[in-house]
Amino acid sequence: MPGGRRLAAFALALALVSALAGGLVGGYIVSRTSTGEVIPGFSLGTVPPALTNRPASSVAGIAARILPGVVMIKVDGSQGTGSGFIIHGGYVITDNHVVTLDGRLPHASLQVVFNGGRVVPARLIGTDPYSDIAVIRPRVTGRLPALSLGNSAGVEVGDPVVAVGSPLGLAGTVTSGIVSALDRPVQPSNVQGVAAQAFINAIQTDAPINPGNSGGPLVNGQGQVIGVNAAIATLGDPLTGQSGSIGLGFAIPINQARLVATEIIRTGKATHAVIGAMLDGSYTGSGAQIVTAARRGTFAVTPRGPAARAGLRPGDVIVSFGGQRITNVTGLIQAIRTRNPGMRVTVIFLRLGVRHVASLTLGSAPS
Repeated sequence: MPGGRRLAAFALALALVSALAGGLVGGYIVSRTSTGEVIPGFSLGTVPPALTNRPASSVAGIAARILPGVVMIKVDGSQGTGSGFIIHGGYVITDNHVVTLDGRLPHASLQVVFNGGRVVPARLIGTDPYSDIAVIRPRVTGRLPALSLGNSAGVEVGDPVVAVGSPLGLAGTVTSGIVSALDRPVQPSNVQGVAAQAFINAIQTDAPINPGNSGGPLVNGQGQVIGVNAAIATLGDPLTGQSGSIGLGFAIPINQARLVATEIIRTGKATHAVIGAMLDGSYTGSGAQIVTAARRGTFAVTPRGPAARAGLRPGDVIVSFGGQRITNVTGLIQAIRTRNPGMRVTVIFLRLGVRHVASLTLGSAPS
């Protein structure tokens, strides 16, 4: 056989031998590995049927019912976003500080983003900066899925709650927790103008609430709205200036929001209760003191006003209002604003250290 033919034959034989040897070695390695880690035919079993029915009282069950009635609100294009929820008549309740960009833009253009992603323009019906409530109406025809409103007077600490909204623009976000406290005196921060005078006698919750949740619903275990998410307490990040939930969220009780929203829908504006007395913000004692001397052109106690008719005088310290203990001026303002004009309340006050009881009929002032 010529040299070239022998060389080729030898090369082919060598390749065959090498392949055979490689197969043997490879098979040895695989068989050794299969014994230790890889198991041919291994199975984790069949996939179980997917869960399709959640209990109505579960977070998933509640979320399924309320998500269609919760919207994202876009303010002035993309400058700001917040949340809201649909009520009877196709109206949407949200926060005043949402639709005014924290009081900086009172006549902003508004858009509503429904749960399915549909975007429509909305019209501002009215606002009440003192309660931080606003009502808008999407420009749509047809019936919208309204949420059921509960009774915030029946809320107790420890009740389970679910918060829904669009934190950081993430529409349809659902979080859960409990009611942590009631009647928390809260005033929204970083707001301007009249909006800075909002005082909230809030429901506190540990359900995570973040920027963008404002205006969204806080619902109870029956899926009824018991509050309008409005504010959070935060430690903030000293390096980035960013802030987020630390488990201290606050909601406007729905009973107050219901009253304000109803008045706005009926008249386009809201009124709030007043006592006709100027309060001393610098008073450091327990209670809310009526100023002892008013500025020129003003009155410490408005002549023939509610406080005057009830017998209150400059310097009196109110310690109880309608059965609610008053420890400071903010607490009294919140107690007044959660009640309707014309309502009669019992007031306990101190005059020169002596306890007095009076009946006071609340007056009215426009927002």
